[in-house]
Amino acid sequence: MRDTGTGEVLERMIVPAMQRGGYDAATQVDIGTRPGGGRHRVDAVARREGRSILVSLKWQQVPGTAEQKVPFEVICLGEAMRSGSYDGAYLVLGGPGWKLREFFTGGGLSGHLVDAGAVRIVSLESFIALANQGRL
Repeated sequence: MRDTGTGEVLERMIVPAMQRGGYDAATQVDIGTRPGGGRHRVDAVARREGRSILVSLKWQQVPGTAEQKVPFEVICLGEAMRSGSYDGAYLVLGGPGWKLREFFTGGGLSGHLVDAGAVRIVSLESFIALANQGRL
């Protein structure tokens, strides 16, 4: 179970968009072990036409520590994709408190992390549009 209400609200926003785009969506999916140990649970896995797409949501209401978690989540999602079980991954940034949103969504991590190119970092609005259109 989640310990925050914002995560549940985000899930309730993205699941209908994914379903409208023709995806089956499972939420709170355990996808294995994180690098360094511990279980890795993603907010959703979207499935359609034999493809499985990981979706991780981060909400930043006010400036804070969520920005520090973004690089590690990219590492974890990239590792899961290298396992061969997943065809893509999205890290969705929602909320008004992001100081580094443009840096992250503009590919700023690509010069720093091996898997930055494999994980698409997008705003909540961009993700909803892609999901609605079946373009994940």
